[in-house]
Amino acid sequence: MMKEYTELEVWTEARKLTNMVYAISKNFPKNEIYGLTNQIRRCAISISSNIAEGCGRQTSKDTIHFLHIARGSLYELETQLLISNDQEYISSKEMDIFTVQIISCKKLLNGFINYYKRL
Repeated sequence: MMKEYTELEVWTEARKLTNMVYAISKNFPKNEIYGLTNQIRRCAISISSNIAEGCGRQTSKDTIHFLHIARGSLYELETQLLISNDQEYISSKEMDIFTVQIISCKKLLNGFINYYKRL
């Protein structure tokens, strides 16, 4: 029997990444509230949300579709964080911490996709 999505490491690590994004983006310039701040938060939320939605689907094909969307959002988030670093909204040290978490999420998500492909 499959675990609840809330018990999956891939979902909990994606949620952790989202909380990291919220914490750091509180320090972004106020003029970015409707720009990068909003975009980066929506993107981060999309990762764990699409993992959850995929787990709620009836078929492996549907689940994989939403896991691919989550993976796309993860790559998009990585790009937005790199831009935030370029703009000096986050430090290189903070970016390094995000990179470790992103790599972890990529590995977990790719493993979860491969698991569903074998079903």
